[in-house]
Amino acid sequence: MTERNKQVTELKELGEFQLIEALTKDVKIYHKSTIKGVGDDAAIIDAGDKAMVVTTDMLMEGIHFSLVYTPLMHLGYKAAIVNFSDVYAMNAKPKQMVVSIAVSGKFTLEALQDFYAGLRLACDTYQVDLVGGDTTSSLTGMAISITVIGEVEKNKITYRNGAKINDLICVTGDLGAAYLGLQVLEREKQLFEQNKNFQPKLDGYDYVLHRQLKPEARKDLIDFLEEKNIVPTSMIDISDGLSSELLHLCSQSNLGCKVFQHKIPVGDKAELVAAELNLEPLICALNGGEDYELLFTVPLVDYEKIMKNTEISVIGHMVDTSEGRYMITEADTAIELRAQGWNAYGG
Repeated sequence: MTERNKQVTELKELGEFQLIEALTKDVKIYHKSTIKGVGDDAAIIDAGDKAMVVTTDMLMEGIHFSLVYTPLMHLGYKAAIVNFSDVYAMNAKPKQMVVSIAVSGKFTLEALQDFYAGLRLACDTYQVDLVGGDTTSSLTGMAISITVIGEVEKNKITYRNGAKINDLICVTGDLGAAYLGLQVLEREKQLFEQNKNFQPKLDGYDYVLHRQLKPEARKDLIDFLEEKNIVPTSMIDISDGLSSELLHLCSQSNLGCKVFQHKIPVGDKAELVAAELNLEPLICALNGGEDYELLFTVPLVDYEKIMKNTEISVIGHMVDTSEGRYMITEADTAIELRAQGWNAYGG
């Protein structure tokens, strides 16, 4: 086949995970110290008595964030949090962070100091050391790359692929508010672009805006699990929506699932904003993303311990793969779950 006739695949035809699989399927592991490579929230490396957890994330202006409505201090905080969340999703604790940025000439020293103030606040809040990084120039906008290193006892490492039939499906906090916060910000942005004298009206949206602009990682869950001596059988953080993340756990554990609509936690404040925006709160929870809550499975024997934590909702259970992957509605109708979360390469 000549180069001219060589088949090409546009990235928009792939989802993020299909792209990762296509790029890394032939990667070989050469060192015994590499316990887990590509395919989870973080890589796992043998570090003697404990395991080292390594995760990295990249954020691009215009793709992952808009500086029209995102304060740089908030951006710095969130950029750190999304990486801390990946470490917690391995049942580990973040310890060190490396930050690299590329910025164009439109940024001032003071603007970047605000960004780093957000990074430092996140590090202070979660007790993580900022230990290095790199800076370079960009022709357009801002790019952020963060790597976080954590640690975990080897017998407590939690992957996406360990769930068993009848394990309880659990989720922290509430879902959908971050997506709704984004919709409010985008609405006000469009109005501002139509009229530069327009003053954004953000009163009454504090909760959903906070969930979008300054999310928190669920360190409290990892502390709770440690205190109660619970090791989840699988876990993932919710960055792309509950439906997508649940399907990842099912796929990697080779199982099906049954979750119940009335069990999926959507907060009252999110429901009010959804009604105003004419959006279905459940759809926001299933497909919205950026909640950075933790979705995990535990054996039935841990039910009593889990239910004592008001920040945890049990939303269903894992089943044999032959039973499919369904949500049971309040009308007792089974709806097949589909991955409709955010796609960076969507056309």
